[in-house]
Amino acid sequence: MKPEILLEVELPGGWPWSHIVKRGTALTLTARDEGLNVGMIAYAAWNFFERYNMADTLKAQHISRLSAGNVLYSDMGRVLLSVVADSLDGHDTIGGMLNPRRARAKYGLKRYQEHRNDSVRDAYTTFLTEIGKYGMTPTALIGNVNWFSRVDVAADGQMRFVPSYASVGDSVELRAEMDTLVVLNTCPHPLDPSPDYLPGRLGVQIARTDAPGPHDRCRTSCEENRRGFVNTERWHV
Repeated sequence: MKPEILLEVELPGGWPWSHIVKRGTALTLTARDEGLNVGMIAYAAWNFFERYNMADTLKAQHISRLSAGNVLYSDMGRVLLSVVADSLDGHDTIGGMLNPRRARAKYGLKRYQEHRNDSVRDAYTTFLTEIGKYGMTPTALIGNVNWFSRVDVAADGQMRFVPSYASVGDSVELRAEMDTLVVLNTCPHPLDPSPDYLPGRLGVQIARTDAPGPHDRCRTSCEENRRGFVNTERWHV
């Protein structure tokens, strides 16, 4: 039986989007263009002071990239989202976001007033614009995930961006374990070496999904995740 689809949208390149993804639903992101990058930050919907914590997410699961079987922790030790499906071999968690200074140096100044939809937009500014709709200020901005991008770290600590990592049709499915404000943008990755501003399009779908059972892959992938799910489920009691 196919899941009930509640929402479907397509984001243009360089565009922001946000939505409260409720517990009992799953958010599926699908690449509509090759080389797409999707920045994401996330907050507990009932309290924006509880938010995605990159350091705890990586440390608890002993990982450097997010992929199927992993979860995204809040700074309260609860699970915001679980990665239940992934067509790629992991997604970047450490590359950060494109900021206005770097965007101008790389792509030149192309403002909306003159260039409209062909203007250059950066992840930092679009994130701030989007969280501002919920009353948040720049102090609420946090470290982000870059879906559909990969960054490898060499033995000497140098970070290497993998070009054209995602292909058309690649997807990642995120199950909401608590009501979560998800904020996205389709701006280029800050380490993308291409001199051309070519942000890709993203398909977004929200559908109903089953609750995770006792043998769910994300729950059982490590002992820390077992505890994280218990913390999350106790909060909902």
